[in-house]
Amino acid sequence: MPLYAFFQNQFLPLSEAKLGVMTNFLHYGTAVFEGIRGNWNSEQKQLYLFRMKEHYERMHAGCQVLKIDLSYTVEELCRVSVELVGKCEFQEDLYVRPVAYKSSEALGVRLHGLDHDFLVFAFPWGPYLDIDKARCGVSSWRCPREIPRAKLTGLYINNALAKTEAIENGFDEAIMLSADGYVAEGSGENLFLVEDGKLVTPGSYDGILMGITRNTVIKLAENELGIKTIERHIERVELYDAEECFLTGTAANITPVAEIDRRKIGSGEIGEITQKLQKIYSDVIRGNNPKYADWCTPVY
Repeated sequence: MPLYAFFQNQFLPLSEAKLGVMTNFLHYGTAVFEGIRGNWNSEQKQLYLFRMKEHYERMHAGCQVLKIDLSYTVEELCRVSVELVGKCEFQEDLYVRPVAYKSSEALGVRLHGLDHDFLVFAFPWGPYLDIDKARCGVSSWRCPREIPRAKLTGLYINNALAKTEAIENGFDEAIMLSADGYVAEGSGENLFLVEDGKLVTPGSYDGILMGITRNTVIKLAENELGIKTIERHIERVELYDAEECFLTGTAANITPVAEIDRRKIGSGEIGEITQKLQKIYSDVIRGNNPKYADWCTPVY
């Protein structure tokens, strides 16, 4: 299978897309990234890129924060991504990684006086958390206070520290608290609880990334199941007595949580509401639900 990148305004084999060691964003995290899922529908022989437009709208917003002059419109970025994935001839689930970055080969901590560029590549990638249900631990690493909640490369070091701490402690994933001690998010996912038949999730004021999969789940829960979502502060102790818990993310999709800090959540199995949402979400992202066809961009 050929793998390609769109790099320095051209398509070329992924192995030939090279950055200089002095490139600014490598040293200071001065880049904005996204993750876009491609979902293969074997019956239709079609690959769908999910909510691509929303991802690139969020990237444009992040570029505003870092003073990156992204010279491509959202529509142009979508067209480039479809062409890239088509050239790779994928017939499996994949992940698309766009990056807008400070491209000058220049050191020094700043945002001004630097050139900008954009790249995107795609590769086969199955489930991010390759498990039926996750065992999570609350991390000692917290979300930093007063940071822009965009997908900026430099912001993810705490998440990386939290993830590795979780793995080394025998868990599958970390749950991070806000600087004020409220439940925030996983190292790479948003978090939902089921309480009294409703969904509960942290709000933007708890330092979370406003995830696109999070937004999708909120809409599907209300539209398809009649379940409202409450956004509020969540105390750590609420994790332990929730009826259900699950994580959401472009990479993770909807991943049930069976255990937190070695305490079972509910029965320790996949909850009824979580299971329903998984089924609905899986149909939507693979283009099997015509009500949400505008979220799915066909590649072929």
